[in-house]
Amino acid sequence: MRKEVESERRDTSLCKGTTSPAKGTSHHRPTAPKKKLRNVRTMNRFKKPNVIPPELENITEDELQEYREAFRLFDKDGNGTITTKELGIAMRSLGQNPTEQELMDMINEVDIDGSGTIEFAEFCQMMKRMNKENDSEMIREAFRVFDRDGNGFITAQEFRYFMTHMGEQFTDEEVDEIIREVDIDGDGQINYEEFVQMMTRK
Repeated sequence: MRKEVESERRDTSLCKGTTSPAKGTSHHRPTAPKKKLRNVRTMNRFKKPNVIPPELENITEDELQEYREAFRLFDKDGNGTITTKELGIAMRSLGQNPTEQELMDMINEVDIDGSGTIEFAEFCQMMKRMNKENDSEMIREAFRVFDRDGNGFITAQEFRYFMTHMGEQFTDEEVDEIIREVDIDGDGQINYEEFVQMMTRK
């Protein structure tokens, strides 16, 4: 009887030994290198084009698609960032010939996180600002066309003259009504600030 009990104890001990991990071993898997994690984050960013970061919320879906296509043209190696070298290649393909310092200045101007490269969100902000600057220049040009005598104001006569030459016929009453609608300060003519509001009104 004693031999049977001892035999059972040995069997139990052997079973426990097979399930217990050896000393110095660990159940945890090796941690993935930080570089691989960064690559995964970069890949995810482009695999989910509908996820818009908070800093891009003021950009429309059409603009975002346009910027994404442009970004891929700049980002030659597809790693999710634009370097000075990649920016230089893109600029030269557009007929520009910037120096290395000019390229660095361009990147530093929009490099919010100080990484030395342009990421997609920073690229979008840069493109948005460039579009605004282009829009502002177009509005200034339009104002100069309306303001025939260059005194900084558009009178009813100047407004009617321009619209007539554009093929639009307005009566005096219609011109006066438009002027009144746009003329915030009530001086009977349109200054530049009022013109900008008229042109950008949605």
